[in-house]
Formats: sequence, C-alpha cells, structure tokens
Amino acid sequence: MYGNQYQNNSAPPVREGEEIDVRIEAVGEKGDGIAKKDGFVLFVPNTKAGDEVRIKITRVLAKVGFAEKIGDAEKKIEASRSSKPAEPEFDPQKELDSEDFGDEPADADPGDEPDSDEEAPEKE
Repeated sequence: MYGNQYQNNSAPPVREGEEIDVRIEAVGEKGDGIAKKDGFVLFVPNTKAGDEVRIKITRVLAKVGFAEKIGDAEKKIEASRSSKPAEPEFDPQKELDSEDFGDEPADADPGDEPDSDEEAPEKE
C-alpha cells in the first residue's frame, strides 16, 4: 500500500543482533513498547510511547520482531509516515444516531422535560 510499509511476502527489514535507533510509537496490551522499522512491528519491553531508544534485535519472526533497549537513541529520530497517530474514523451512522448535545444528563429519559421553577399552564 505505502512505499515504506513492510510487506509480509518480503524479507523483514531487520536481522537478529542488529542495533538500530527507533521511536516508540505506542504501548501494547502487555505493556511492551511498539516501534516500527519500515512498517515492520518491533516489541520493546521497558519503554513507553515517545521514547527514542537504541535497541538490539533479539528475535525476528515472519510478521513481528522483538528487541531489547540498550540505551538512548544516538541521534534524533525523524518522524515517519507510519509514526503519525491514526486519526479516528468518521462514522456517519454513529453521528446521525447521536442526539446528545450536552444539554441533558446521559441518564435522563428522553421523554422527560427539564425541571423548571415555573409550572407550565395546564392544557384543557
């Protein structure tokens, strides 16, 4: 899809034992930092989002790799296309179904009228 995205049918862009500088883009479910090298996902324990670190690749699988932090990045990491945070997708159906304008509490019954100090005149 993108020129710098890792394609599963090509060789991974990293090798075991290689040392590289990366920016940790996110944190995974198990708490490991997630970095990317040319779109290839690398899990790095003991890091947090935004860290710029030097890592040593410890294991390379077909779709992901694992690395250990060996220090701070030796040079400033340039932002790549893949490191930009994903923008939330616009869901028109969700937007059309929403009638919450912030006027009423979320637990209010839609049929209830707001309380008022003045009583409404009775209709006959």
